[in-house]
Amino acid sequence: MNEALPLWAEVLTAVFAVVGAAFAAIGSFGLVRIPTFFRRIHAPTLGATLGVWCMTLATIIYFSVQGRSLFLHAVLIALFVALTAPVTTIFLMRAALFRERQKKSDVPPPG
Repeated sequence: MNEALPLWAEVLTAVFAVVGAAFAAIGSFGLVRIPTFFRRIHAPTLGATLGVWCMTLATIIYFSVQGRSLFLHAVLIALFVALTAPVTTIFLMRAALFRERQKKSDVPPPG
């Protein structure tokens, strides 16, 4: 049977997990509440990235203390999210700009 974690590790893990979930929730609420696509795109991207980093820190702390060795496997997940979220956002923004230009909306010209 596994031993209980020290209190500091439990508290720190819980704080990072709750803060990460809060960032993800705020990003999701921003996705729903902000009226236009061009304003809406930033909230989920930032929320997801910050949420994943906080969850990664919680995972590293929990499994490092439980296993009594440094657990850095979770950093790979955070790195992949940090690399792919901005690229996805750029593709979504370019597609939205293309569609708005096709409709002759008030958007800046390509350049």
